Amino acid sequence: MFNKETMTIYQIYPKSFNDTTGSGTGDIPGITEKLDYLKELGVDMVWLSPIYPSPQYDNGYDVSDYTAVNPLYGTMADVDQLIEAAKERDMGIMLDMVLNHCSTEHEWFQKALAGDPYYQDFFYLKPAKADGSLPTNWESKFGGPAWEKFGDTDLYYLHLYAKQQADLNWHNPNVRRELFSVVNFWLERGVTGFRFDVLNVIGKMDFVDSEEPGSSQEKALYTDTPIVHEWVKELARETFGRYDNIITVGEMSSTTVENGLQYTQPERDELSMIFSFHHLKVDYAHGDKWSKAPVDFAAFKQIMDHWQVGMSEGRGWNALFLNNHDQPRSNCRFGDVEKYPYETATMLAQTIQLMRGTPYIYQGEEIGMTNPNYTTIDQYRDVETLNYYHILLERGISEKEAMEIIQSKSRDNSRTPFQWNDQPHGGFTTGTPWLAVADNYPSVNAEKELAANGIYRYYQQLAALRKEVPVIAKGDYQSVLLDHPQIMGYWREYEGKKLLVLSNFYAETVALDVPTEWLEFEWQRLIGNGAIETIKATVEFGPYETVALITKN
Repeated sequence: MFNKETMTIYQIYPKSFNDTTGSGTGDIPGITEKLDYLKELGVDMVWLSPIYPSPQYDNGYDVSDYTAVNPLYGTMADVDQLIEAAKERDMGIMLDMVLNHCSTEHEWFQKALAGDPYYQDFFYLKPAKADGSLPTNWESKFGGPAWEKFGDTDLYYLHLYAKQQADLNWHNPNVRRELFSVVNFWLERGVTGFRFDVLNVIGKMDFVDSEEPGSSQEKALYTDTPIVHEWVKELARETFGRYDNIITVGEMSSTTVENGLQYTQPERDELSMIFSFHHLKVDYAHGDKWSKAPVDFAAFKQIMDHWQVGMSEGRGWNALFLNNHDQPRSNCRFGDVEKYPYETATMLAQTIQLMRGTPYIYQGEEIGMTNPNYTTIDQYRDVETLNYYHILLERGISEKEAMEIIQSKSRDNSRTPFQWNDQPHGGFTTGTPWLAVADNYPSVNAEKELAANGIYRYYQQLAALRKEVPVIAKGDYQSVLLDHPQIMGYWREYEGKKLLVLSNFYAETVALDVPTEWLEFEWQRLIGNGAIETIKATVEFGPYETVALITKN
C-alpha cells in the first residue's frame, strides 16, 4: 500500500494542530477531524510528533511512558480511532520514537535513582574525574554540560539534550529489549510508520574529552559509530522488519552520505529513508545556529547536490524537507513572505519535492504560515530558545540583537498553532492557546487557501504528480547550473524521459542563457508558478519563479 517513491508524508505537531476541547492544546480527535483536509492535499501518511505522557520540558521529546497517551492529547481509544479513520482513507499513521533518551520522570530513571542496580544500568552513569571535574567535557546540544549529578550519589548521568532527558544505555541488551517491545506495542495497534528521533547518536562508545566542547570533532565521538548500524539492524529484525509495508525514517544528526547509504540501501535491512540536516545550516554564521546571517545559496546548492548525487548513485533514499518542528519556517529563511508569499512558498516546495526521495510537508507550510516574530522572550516556550537567550546575553550580545536572533532561529517559529481560519486564535482553539498564534492569521489561513488557486492547490498538484509521473518517483538525479548565483536546477531521468527543474531563489528577475544541448529536446511545461512555458535560447525568470519541464519524446 505505501510506496516510499510515490508517497507524500505530512508532519503534525499535535500540541499545535487542532484543539477540540478549548484547552488551548491540540489533541488527537482534532487530528482525526482534519484527516479529510489532509487526504484532499494528497497525503499518504501522517507523522505525529510525540503523543506520550511527558513533563514537556522538551515538548514531548522527554517521554515518561512509551506505551500510553498524554491526557493532554486524549486517550488510547482516540489513537485507535485515528488509526482506523486514517486506514479508511488509505492513509497511514507514523509515530515518533524517542529511543535515545527518556524523561528523568520515566519509571526506569526513577527506579535507578531509588538505587535499583538493574535500572541504573539503563543509563550512562559515570564518576567524576580524579580532579573532581565532570566525566567528560562534552556539551549538551541545548547548551551547558552534558552531565548532571545523579541524585545524591557521587555519579553523573549523561544527557546529550536537556538535563531532563537521560540518555539510554543501548549497550545493555535489556534496554534494547524494552525499546523493541515499545515499537511492537504500536505495530500491534496498527501503526504503519515510525520516525526515529536522533537515532544515530545511540552508539556512545568512548567517553573521552573532546578537543573543543560542542564542536564537530566532539559530535563525532558519539555519532554514527559502527555499532549503531548493528543496533538498527537488530531493531528492524525484532520489530518493523517482521511486517510488510512499514515506512521508517531515521533522524540523523550530523551524518554523512556514506552512513546515509548504509542506513537506507534496501539490501541492508535498516531503514526506509533518513533525514539529514546540513542543508538547513546554511544561515549559521561560522557554524553557530544562534547567529543572524543570510542564507549561503552556493553552499545550499552544493550540499543538496552532494546528498542527491551520493544517495542516487549508491541507491540510498532521502527524506525531502525544508521544514519541521525544530526549524524556523523556510519561507522566512529563503524568500520574501511580505512581497512574494505565493512565489516563495511554491518555489521552495517544487524545488524540494521534485527531487529524488520522499517529500515531507510540515503543518502550515502548505498554506504559507510564517515565523510569528514575537517581540518579547516571555512569548517563547522552547527550552533551547530560553537557554540560548541567556547564553547570548552572557556573551555580551545586546537584548535587541539577541531577540533578532531568537526571532529568526527559535524552534517555536514552527510550533505556533495552525491557522485554520480568520476567527480568534486562527480557529485553532476556543480557549487560550499554549503558544500565541502568529498575528497574520486573518490573511494566512487554511480556509482562505482552500478557496483560492494558491499555495495549498500547488502542493496538491505536486503530491499528485509524484504518483502520476514515473520520472519524479523513480528517476536518477543530476544537477545543472551549480555555479549560477541565482538559479538552482537539476535533471531527473527515467526510461528515456527527462524532467528539468529550474528555480530562481531571489526576488530579482534573471535572464538565463540556456545551454545549447537543452534545446535539442522538445519540452512541455509540467508545472510552474510563473509565465515560463518552455525552453528557448534565453529564459527570463520572475521573482522566486520555478518551472518543471518534461520531454515530449
